[in-house]
Amino acid sequence: MGALSDIKVLDLTRVLAGPYATMVLADLGAEIIKIEQPEKGDDSRAYGPYKNGESAYFMSLNRNKESITLNLKTPEGKEILKELVKKVDVLVENFRPGTMEKLGLGYEVLKEINPRLIYASSTGYGQTGPYSQRPAYDAVVQAMGGIMSITGQADGVPTRVGTSIGDIAAGLFCAIGILAALQERARSGLGQMVDVAMLDCQVAILENAISRYEFTGEIPRPIGNRHPSIVPFETFTTLSDPIMVAAGNDRLWATLCELMELDIACDPRFATNPQRNEHYAELRPILAEKFMTKTAEEWQPMFDKAGIPSGPINTVDKVVKNEQVVAREMILEVEHPVAGTTRVPGIPIKLSRTPGEIRMAAPVLGADTEKLLNQYLGLTSDQVAELREKQVI
Repeated sequence: MGALSDIKVLDLTRVLAGPYATMVLADLGAEIIKIEQPEKGDDSRAYGPYKNGESAYFMSLNRNKESITLNLKTPEGKEILKELVKKVDVLVENFRPGTMEKLGLGYEVLKEINPRLIYASSTGYGQTGPYSQRPAYDAVVQAMGGIMSITGQADGVPTRVGTSIGDIAAGLFCAIGILAALQERARSGLGQMVDVAMLDCQVAILENAISRYEFTGEIPRPIGNRHPSIVPFETFTTLSDPIMVAAGNDRLWATLCELMELDIACDPRFATNPQRNEHYAELRPILAEKFMTKTAEEWQPMFDKAGIPSGPINTVDKVVKNEQVVAREMILEVEHPVAGTTRVPGIPIKLSRTPGEIRMAAPVLGADTEKLLNQYLGLTSDQVAELREKQVI
């Protein structure tokens, strides 16, 4: 039994940020009822690649969920949602602010139906502010949130992070907000609204870029694979493949120099991290030349034995086969009723007593409509058929 097995969630989200948040909850045991538009479903069902007509994109974000189709523009659809709200703990949506209110299903309405409801909204810019009504996708928020301006090569153009970090960060913060609200509800007995904006989350994960700007007045720029304030902390070319090395303190720096037979650990230009930063242009060529005396396969075991953080730059095909990744069960097989056997990322949160579990693959559109409407609302097969004929479900 998962840690959240007593939590029931209505998931009205689509594409990435919202589904990622609810997938985190689902992996930890929460029961997720995914509400989708009849016939079309979640937008991401149309994103390739496909296997037997099923979207890999959708399947990567919607495991451990059950799917109900429901037309929220119909009076019957709205009433069904309201009845479901009475029986759940959490509702998550990522519509543009005001959309749920126009449907008569906003937080102020739903909290009257269920005062214990945690209502989470994950949007591009949040419920307030001058941009609240703007549409947003990950790349736009990465651009506006500053992360693109510090990503890429020093002489290159601002670059989008390779994964959808804008959506993923928002999804994680949304899940954290929901868990915090559930914890507070255990004390107060009352639900509340969780308002998460993708732009807010991008600003939050800029890490020390903002503090560096505030302290120095210098605008952070892309610097490739090196760290902005720790040296050496970057990739180096070897006789084979590149290797990432992170000597994060002066002790590791001294160990690195000894291992590589470099008599520069106590050089006044390089002895401390501030000095190595100041004299980076002198230090970098010395290290680069030394790294080119061996292959990455020769350097790696030497660094491992000495305790120097380092590793290869793995492509995805190597990641899924990596012995550590496999040992931690971070690549798992699931059986999809249409797509067949697929491999998906595992669950990164390892709980000792109540571990997460991938209980089921992502659902086929509307596959659970009749079952869940019967289970939660007591509707008969004939009643469900009538709703389907009226295009409510």
